[in-house]
Amino acid sequence: MSRNKINQQLFSAHAHALAEKGLCPQCQSPLQLRHGKHGSFLGCSSYPNCDFIQPLHQNDGHIVKSLGVNCSECGHELVLRQGRFGMFIGCSHYPECEHTEPFESHEQKADQSISCPECREGVLVERKSRFGKTFWACDGYPKCKFAVNSQPLDGVCSLCGFRLLVEKKTAAGVKKVCASKKCGHEEGHDAF
Repeated sequence: MSRNKINQQLFSAHAHALAEKGLCPQCQSPLQLRHGKHGSFLGCSSYPNCDFIQPLHQNDGHIVKSLGVNCSECGHELVLRQGRFGMFIGCSHYPECEHTEPFESHEQKADQSISCPECREGVLVERKSRFGKTFWACDGYPKCKFAVNSQPLDGVCSLCGFRLLVEKKTAAGVKKVCASKKCGHEEGHDAF
C-alpha cells in the first residue's frame, strides 16, 4: 500500500511569499517565517546574531479605540487595547506609563456584586484564560490570587461557613456547592 506524500513545495512557497515581505530593519538580512509557542512570526534569517522578530497576528496590545478618559497616573488618554488574553484598557502613553485596567461592559459591572471571600476587599470578575476558558477571579490580582472555575453565587456554606458558593452542573441538575476546595459541601439538590 503506498502512502500519499504531502507536497512540501506548497508550504515552502507560502513561507517564501511571507518571507519576501521585507528585510530585517536591524541588519538588512531577509526575514523568514518562523513558528513559536505563541504562533507564527517573521524572524531574521541571521539569528542568533540578530534577534529581530515581527508577529504575524495583531494580539500584541494594539489600540482598538480611544475612550476619552484620562489616565489616573499620568493624565494621558486611556485607550481600549486588544491583547493576548482579550480586551483591556491601557494608557495611550505606554511604555512610559504602564497603567492598565480590566475591560468590562456596564452589564458585567452591575452583576459583579459578589465580594472576594479570601481578601474581602475585591470583587469577583469574569476572565478568560489564554485558551478561551472562562473563570472568575478577584479583581485585586496580583495581591489576591483567589479564582474559581464555576459561576460564583452569593451565599454562605451551611457546613463550613465559607462565604461563597458556586454553580455546578451535573446530570442530576444544577447544584449549589461550597467554593472551598477543602469542603465541597452541596447546599441543595434543587435545580434553579
